[in-house]
Amino acid sequence: MPPSFPSFPVLQPESPEAQAILDLFLSVLGISALIFVIVTGLIWRAIAVGRKYDRVPEQEFGSERKEIFWMVGPVIILLWIGAITTKLILTMDAIPLIHPAEDEPADVELLVTGHQWWWEIQYPGTDVVAANEVHIPTGKKIRVRLTSADVIHCFWVPQLARKIDVIPGRENYIWLEANTPGVYQGRCAEFCGNQHAWMNFQVFALDQADYEKWLSGAGSAAATIAASDTDAEAGEKIFFAQTCSNCHTIKGTAAVASIGPDLTHVASRDFLAGGAIENSPENLGIWLKNPQAIKPGCNMPDFKLSDEHVKQLVAYLESVN
Repeated sequence: MPPSFPSFPVLQPESPEAQAILDLFLSVLGISALIFVIVTGLIWRAIAVGRKYDRVPEQEFGSERKEIFWMVGPVIILLWIGAITTKLILTMDAIPLIHPAEDEPADVELLVTGHQWWWEIQYPGTDVVAANEVHIPTGKKIRVRLTSADVIHCFWVPQLARKIDVIPGRENYIWLEANTPGVYQGRCAEFCGNQHAWMNFQVFALDQADYEKWLSGAGSAAATIAASDTDAEAGEKIFFAQTCSNCHTIKGTAAVASIGPDLTHVASRDFLAGGAIENSPENLGIWLKNPQAIKPGCNMPDFKLSDEHVKQLVAYLESVN
């Protein structure tokens, strides 16, 4: 069974940017509703007038004055909607398009890279690297720099920010801000392959003290394996013998690759495989046993591990958290 995610309430903004988007949506919705009421009323009036006659009423073909009215009215409405939309886009740009020199300073900078099918989050100025979990302090303006390692993705946290494409060979920027602490659901909103549906992530908005505590812990090296933990010791040998270190990093060890997610604190994450399964020792073992059964087409190979080897690998990854 897929895991249960936090709610995805698009119409419940928790940031100034998301509130501005909702305000624009409600404005356009109000205009559209007014137009709908007017057009519907005219149709009903035409029906009512037509029913009063036993014959087809005399046709009215309008006049130049009326034609101008029906032409100018919609043009004014469209220009007004275009103006407020453009203003919103320009004010929400994390890097101004028109006057880059007027760039607004950010409280925190993040680098997010989209992969098929997971998200890599780096915190510049630190050695913190996370996977599918973004931690931010509340009440701060976070500038997120986005790029892709393979194909086009789309970064979207509906309660906090607008959608923005993540394009290989190009850097896009977006503001990410949360008014209150909480967990906010995000996902890729651009079809990017057969596991696009399982390219989810979470944004954890923390108060400043909790954020600094998390940042300090996330930057620490993996814990040392206890001498009495024979399964974990055996799992460490398997981890390097099976070339897991060619793709993954575990801080404080010889594993420093960045093709796959950083596994330094993998046991503390809520989900595995971009949200395909909840994270637990049992589910981690299921994932290691046959990742293609959980997420077909993913880049994690099936090493045909025995149950004993899976048990030992799980013990190792849980111990170094």
